[in-house]
Amino acid sequence: MNKKTFYYELKHVDKNSGARYGILHTPHGDYETPMFMPVGTLATVKTLSPEELYDMGSQVILANTYHLHLRPGEDIVAKAGGVQKFMNYKGAMLTDSGGFQVFSLAKKRGISEEGVTFKSHLNGDKIFFSPESVMEIEQKLGADIAMSFDECIPYPATYEYVKDSTLRTLRWAKRGRDVHTREDQALFGIVQGGDYEDLRKYCAEELVKMDFDGYAIGGTSIGEPKDVCYRMIDYAIEKLPIDKPRYLMGVGSLDYILIGIEKGIDMMDCVLPTRIARHGTLMTHNGRINIKNTKYKEDFTPLDSECNCYTCRNYTKAYLRHLYVCDEAFGKRLLSIHNVSFLLEITKKAREAIKEDRFNEFKEEVLKKYGDSRGF
Repeated sequence: MNKKTFYYELKHVDKNSGARYGILHTPHGDYETPMFMPVGTLATVKTLSPEELYDMGSQVILANTYHLHLRPGEDIVAKAGGVQKFMNYKGAMLTDSGGFQVFSLAKKRGISEEGVTFKSHLNGDKIFFSPESVMEIEQKLGADIAMSFDECIPYPATYEYVKDSTLRTLRWAKRGRDVHTREDQALFGIVQGGDYEDLRKYCAEELVKMDFDGYAIGGTSIGEPKDVCYRMIDYAIEKLPIDKPRYLMGVGSLDYILIGIEKGIDMMDCVLPTRIARHGTLMTHNGRINIKNTKYKEDFTPLDSECNCYTCRNYTKAYLRHLYVCDEAFGKRLLSIHNVSFLLEITKKAREAIKEDRFNEFKEEVLKKYGDSRGF
């Protein structure tokens, strides 16, 4: 990787926690960390336009290798000039390798040293993914950051299973790294190892020896208790370099985001804010709101008085409830705008708190106001 094209610049570490403020330099701009990254699986964040995302302060967003391989195909995206031009997003992008989708969508899959054989969730067609084929797809998609192909380990799993899988993931990481040739695209390794301290640390150490451009912590947010997730983060971070970005995969609830930042995480992503918005659940500074509730039928106040997003500036709870009850697409858009804006604003405020060495106070204040429904 050309260091002039992509690199991480650590600017400040909070004196009272492990929280870090930094700058992620990419071919499509420089972005502040820690950051929350909205997920645009099919080269679209559901119901939101790329222009809206960019205007609300979104930095890096995600697209998914598995889904784009199926539709429209990486060759079409490449002909369009890469995923950014294809979807007209002005900022930086990251493509996941599809390992989690193989784990979550493929009911029957065969894992071997060569790769994974599974069936398409769309039509049942047989698909084979190897580290080399995934890397070929990701390079054609052309995002600023590509992820290594790994096995997303289920929780719980036996030590023997996790050990074998982690060692195979390391071999896959090397194979993918060996065929990655795009100089304008960073490549991240993914730390696996389940809840086993020695395996997590070993995996992190071996990936660091391969000198990836950044490192992700995978195998979390798949049903394990919170304390287990937090241990997984600690085990990995202990062995990761301070001068490379750290990405915690698949977290989007307020407590996971803030505690991840406290532990030294720089990047996080999740479909949660848009997914729960489409089902009427909103994250606000004073806790979770279910807009379906009858009590909002005549509530002509903003969704969140402390939020300055487009939705909160212009519409009331009563109107949002009306749109949701009537199953209007505009309502789903407005609710999604709010949830994504909320998490982007929280991480923006977290960055300011880190620079002023008051992140712990900020975290506790936010979570206290948010109330008992911390999970969302």
